[in-house]
Amino acid sequence: MASGGTIGVMVVDDHPLFRRGIISLLDTLEGVEVAGSAADTEEALRILETAHPDVVLMDLDLGDESGIDATRAILGRRPETAVLVLTMLGDDRSLLSALAAGARGYLLKVASPTEVERAIHAVADGEVLFGADVAARAVSFFGSGADRAEARPFPELTDREVEVLDLVARGLDNGSIARTLVLTSKTVRNYVYAIITKLGAPDRSALIVMAREAGFGSGRLARP
Repeated sequence: MASGGTIGVMVVDDHPLFRRGIISLLDTLEGVEVAGSAADTEEALRILETAHPDVVLMDLDLGDESGIDATRAILGRRPETAVLVLTMLGDDRSLLSALAAGARGYLLKVASPTEVERAIHAVADGEVLFGADVAARAVSFFGSGADRAEARPFPELTDREVEVLDLVARGLDNGSIARTLVLTSKTVRNYVYAIITKLGAPDRSALIVMAREAGFGSGRLARP
């Protein structure tokens, strides 16, 4: 831990207002000190080399970058650091991808200051901690994942990605999909990129063809 037994925490989030808010919260917590803040992976790695944070609070949506990739990069440089995800993304794939990348904790941004404080201390002590909402999703996923995998095409996609793909197959652009699902255009763009990557489609046009051949966009596909 940081000098004096305190926990040094770095915040990685591309939203300046949220970053400032989290830093203000950290400044009020006993036994915690801010070890830096970053908006992207490059900046985070630069701070990592000099500040040596014990815990990194990581957003998964870093604009054009992925917090999953940032987590891997940070732990590749300093594996003793504990990454605690703090994100708006509560879907199964985001949770499992974060764990696979090495994250020790996962909270949604609706978490209370008390939950954030408890999670920081837990992961700094080597524990793994999930917020209540996320834990419930994990239990649900592991309890029904096999059945869901057999029931639809592209089982590697999360429920939300299935919804996005179905709308892509209908010919909707990212803005229209965002309005339909009440998401930001940036979040939809990230979902589409993840889908293209998982399915190995060379571009969006090819993705539409693949999706329609599998029954997406026609109303014939069972909803998740």
